[in-house]
Amino acid sequence: MTSLIQTSADLAQAAERLESGSGPIAIDTERASGFRYSGRAYLIQLRRAGTGTVLVDPIPIENLEPLQAALRGPEWILHAASQDLPCLAELELHPTRLFDTELAARLCDFEKVGLASITEQLLGYRLEKQHSAADWSSRPLPHDWLVYAALDVELLLELRGKLAAELAKQGKTAWAEAEFEHVRTAGPPKPRKEPWRRTSGIHKVRGAKALGRVRAVWEARDNLARKLDRAPGKVLPDAAIVEAATNDPTDFAELMSLPGFRRRGGRTNARLWLSALAESRTLAGDELPSTTPSQEGPPATHRWADRDPDAAERLAAARAVVSEVAEKHRLPAENLITPAIVRALAWDPPKKISERHIRDTLLAAGARTWQVELLSDGLAEALS
Repeated sequence: MTSLIQTSADLAQAAERLESGSGPIAIDTERASGFRYSGRAYLIQLRRAGTGTVLVDPIPIENLEPLQAALRGPEWILHAASQDLPCLAELELHPTRLFDTELAARLCDFEKVGLASITEQLLGYRLEKQHSAADWSSRPLPHDWLVYAALDVELLLELRGKLAAELAKQGKTAWAEAEFEHVRTAGPPKPRKEPWRRTSGIHKVRGAKALGRVRAVWEARDNLARKLDRAPGKVLPDAAIVEAATNDPTDFAELMSLPGFRRRGGRTNARLWLSALAESRTLAGDELPSTTPSQEGPPATHRWADRDPDAAERLAAARAVVSEVAEKHRLPAENLITPAIVRALAWDPPKKISERHIRDTLLAAGARTWQVELLSDGLAEALS
């Protein structure tokens, strides 16, 4: 296994080796999302024919330009690319071409598409995943961790060949290329309007004032976690936020009576949590959060039958079409068309139902051309 690259000089040599290789480059990253606030890459694994495996520690290297240049042009092979591309983009590493082995496996309709499962099924090798939840921000990185990380790219080149052959056999190569390009150009997801509403256990909180306490403590925790670069749950667990919102403690003793605050983070930052709670008590009624979350897009589908029975019927008909076409072409329904697009179409269809209008609506919503070609006729018939 190649030694870990941690200096600019070693990176320049490794970049030269990568450039002298041939064919696509297999890439993977290791992050520390369960330990750190940021989603940055703490290790980059690369492999190319004629080069071998290269392991790069991007933390101590200030200038990654040699690596940026080496990766500009060749196809990248990643497994579940949407998970790795954001942290690579932070380092100004951007693919010009992409092959996503997980997405390819989905389009080929494999039942299990995790890297370990698909590698064992297609190549006969069993990958160990014992370090997948490790704290990759710790230094120095143990040797067995590096061996584990290197194995994640060791077989990606061969795996790509097997999946490309299967896609061609099933007549799905063009579909896969369109999906890979969609992932490559998708960019980061839109930030949530009220991310604090995703606090685990918030369903136990009742009333605008209590929700205001959730928001206040959540935002205080988020700011501190960002400053410390620690995972928010490591600073203060969600359960503690719910406890504070429910009990509204006003002093240190009351706060410490709550189990979630007896840990180090709860006790050490007690003044911060009490200050956030005190500030939430000063809010006027119109400053408090709504007890009904703001909604983007259609309501939850289980409410459709009561709110709009016609829309519920349209959704059932549209889903039947998607299911039938997906089964015919051996595709998971969610890869044939994004479920949210189907829901939006059924809830608010174009005023005139025709194949052309359905096609235009699907394309405007982000569906790819191949998906529209498979579905527009059937959806137009179902919705009319």
